[in-house]
Amino acid sequence: MKASKESNSPVDPRIAVIDKRLENVERVIAVSSGKGGVGKSLIASVLALHLTRKGFMVGLFDADFTSPSTHRILGVKNLEIKEERGILPMSVHGLKYMSIVAFSREKALPLRGADVSNALIELFSAVLWGNLNYLIVDMPPGIGDVTLDIIRLVKKIEFLIVSTPSVLAFETVEKLLALLKELKVPVIGVIENMKMKKSSFIKEKVAELGTSFF
Repeated sequence: MKASKESNSPVDPRIAVIDKRLENVERVIAVSSGKGGVGKSLIASVLALHLTRKGFMVGLFDADFTSPSTHRILGVKNLEIKEERGILPMSVHGLKYMSIVAFSREKALPLRGADVSNALIELFSAVLWGNLNYLIVDMPPGIGDVTLDIIRLVKKIEFLIVSTPSVLAFETVEKLLALLKELKVPVIGVIENMKMKKSSFIKEKVAELGTSFF
């Protein structure tokens, strides 16, 4: 059964609100990976900080609900949520920030299936991002509910894929790229992280797939 942007499920009224919440966000970039442990969250955080220091208006949303880590990378200590006709993102190092940790308070969240989808829809429909040049989304690794849901929910989504220079890591990246191509989702390119020695393996594989390499 092929993945699809369309769903036969009853329409959730919150979904209609998502477009409104993101109407003043120019680009939404999902930083993703085929597997964990490739430095995806670090790259998402550094990218958001770099763009902020370049003078852009930037938001960072940690969508890895079961293993959020961007708050640690950014050194966020005060995760206080304020509401004003919606949830106001926190201001961290000049960027707007949101993470499920603000609600879970570091407690384990054993979410799965419909619970994950519900949490994603709730945050996308409730958070007031305002005017942004970039909204960076730190994705959970792999091809799971969050990946499929964000493709369905966010019309302007683009993907930036992170891989390490290993055959195992890139095999999962190839599957992710194949899915994105099938669904006609824009891919910015593939970042090779944790490169320890000179090797053109990832670069050559990315070129074969017709994708940009960083």
